[in-house]
Amino acid sequence: MSDLLNIFNLSASGMKAQTQRLQHVSENIANADTPGYQRKSISFEQELEAGRHTGSVVASDVSLDDRQLTQIYDPGHPLADEAGYYSGSNVDLMIEIADAREAQRSYEANLKMFDQARQMSSSLLDLLRR
Repeated sequence: MSDLLNIFNLSASGMKAQTQRLQHVSENIANADTPGYQRKSISFEQELEAGRHTGSVVASDVSLDDRQLTQIYDPGHPLADEAGYYSGSNVDLMIEIADAREAQRSYEANLKMFDQARQMSSSLLDLLRR
């Protein structure tokens, strides 16, 4: 029975991590046109408990993309320099959409694993009641 409980913890940690990832993707999309905005991303690390891997994942700290900000020519923009350029963002909407789709699919896979574990534990309890 503890293995089934472990499966619940594993899938819940995966869903939580993908939720955090999707939050940063949505922030990136919302700020794609914000001057000077740097793309945020997170990576996942294995969770350690007493020095051993538990199989669960946790999201790392937020990291900023260090790619060069795009230079946009608009002499009438309030942030433009003497040459008429200002720094845009380094968010690529195609990458963000792909990341959002990947996060969604990973979340759904973890949800299916959670549901399968729930069905298995329900069946086990039904067998034990007999």
